[in-house]
Amino acid sequence: MIGAMGPSIELRGVTRRFGDTLAVAGVDLAIAAGSFVGLVGTSGSGKSTLLRTINRLDGAATGAGTVAIGGVPVDRQPLTALRRGIGYAFQNVGLLPHWTVAENIATAWRIAGRPTDSVRVTALLERVGLAPDLASRRPADLSGGQRQRVGLARALAGEPAILLLDEPTGALDPVTRAALGETLRALHDRLSLTTLMVTHDISEALLLADRVVVMEVGRVVADATPAQLLAGEGGDRAQALVAVPREQARRLAGMVR
Repeated sequence: MIGAMGPSIELRGVTRRFGDTLAVAGVDLAIAAGSFVGLVGTSGSGKSTLLRTINRLDGAATGAGTVAIGGVPVDRQPLTALRRGIGYAFQNVGLLPHWTVAENIATAWRIAGRPTDSVRVTALLERVGLAPDLASRRPADLSGGQRQRVGLARALAGEPAILLLDEPTGALDPVTRAALGETLRALHDRLSLTTLMVTHDISEALLLADRVVVMEVGRVVADATPAQLLAGEGGDRAQALVAVPREQARRLAGMVR
């Protein structure tokens, strides 16, 4: 699929409620084909719920609005076909502990009635920066960073055009987190995906994304490029987030003698 650009994603008037809780409040958002968008906000801002509307994983919610991929509303597409074109990776990974790494990666193939392909498993492990000999191990034998990469390989196994990432690096140490972030960006570029990544870390979004969308209480409160945000644009709420890594960098620089 290298060279085949991922499709555009458009959300119009998207609202989602869980009982009396309004999680997403009338969001309009257009994500260009082939772009990498960081979705940033504090816990409870609605960013993960918004992400799950794209592959229709928000089944417990009620609401309104439309989500379209490549101009086609997602609710007009068969669910299996929709999810076949979307890779989904998240913080808790969700690997099945009694399956080997190879069996976990092959989940999408199993659902489609296809056998596990050891050659493709090897290629996917190498693509996400893991050694092929991990294929026979179980999740408990892996580090947190390795498990996260296996989850990423599983998300890519169906050759999706869209990659949805829900806090994929949130539980990792800083060194492992930075390395996985570089892998995510490299895969996005190499595979020409459309990528939407949820993160609470504005620094991560600034370093990896083409565009940063900030959410607060279910609404989009800023939408700008990293360069624009670093130049002081995007509004007060976005600048309050950017101020954190900027102040950290200032303090670190002040420690150098």
